[in-house]
Amino acid sequence: MSTLDATRAELALIVLYLNKAEARDKICRAIQYGSKFLSNGQPGTAQNVDKSTSLARKVFRLFKFVNDLHGLISPVPRGTPLPLALLGKSKNALLSTFLFLDQIVWLGRTGIYKNKGRTELIGRISLFCWMGSSICTTLVELGELRRLSKSMKKLEKNLKDSDKYKSEEYCAKLQKSNERTLALVKAGLDIVVAVGLLQLAPKKVTPHVTGALGFATSLISCYQLLPSPSKSKVN
Repeated sequence: MSTLDATRAELALIVLYLNKAEARDKICRAIQYGSKFLSNGQPGTAQNVDKSTSLARKVFRLFKFVNDLHGLISPVPRGTPLPLALLGKSKNALLSTFLFLDQIVWLGRTGIYKNKGRTELIGRISLFCWMGSSICTTLVELGELRRLSKSMKKLEKNLKDSDKYKSEEYCAKLQKSNERTLALVKAGLDIVVAVGLLQLAPKKVTPHVTGALGFATSLISCYQLLPSPSKSKVN
């Protein structure tokens, strides 16, 4: 493959990535929290970028609550323990509520909905829903990692006479474990970000901390949305 063909293929992947509304939203999220980190809650250009980007992101999330509403009414995978299934459904319900209420906040911030006090109240309720969904996600990922660890140990015993890294099944489980570990880290950091946005611990979780952790979770989200190597080869 020539250099031009390689460059064209790489640009095609970038276009494919940027065509996703979710990817553009997460890039804007990184800009938003990066600005929050720089401003540290002080008036200025960085804070203006933070506020304007936050408002712009809400457009990308219009009707996005339908995704989690669909997940809420969809059947759980067979063999999923009841506690994990309930936590998963709770996460879907809370995230769907957050995204729905966030649309009302957008209407208030743009001036379409005139009740400013109620807009602020709905905004806080929506953030509590997001924090609750992040807590549920953390618990689900911990439970799934525990299940995955048990199945990997069982598989290791069966493969004790051979190289486990040559087993496709073991490598697939290892990759899944890495993905869930990353999702666990992101969900845990998002809980702290929500605490910062709600100002539940203003002395400890300052705008500086909220911005830094929000920027980190945005980068993780951007990474999670990258096309997988297998899909890239097919394309």
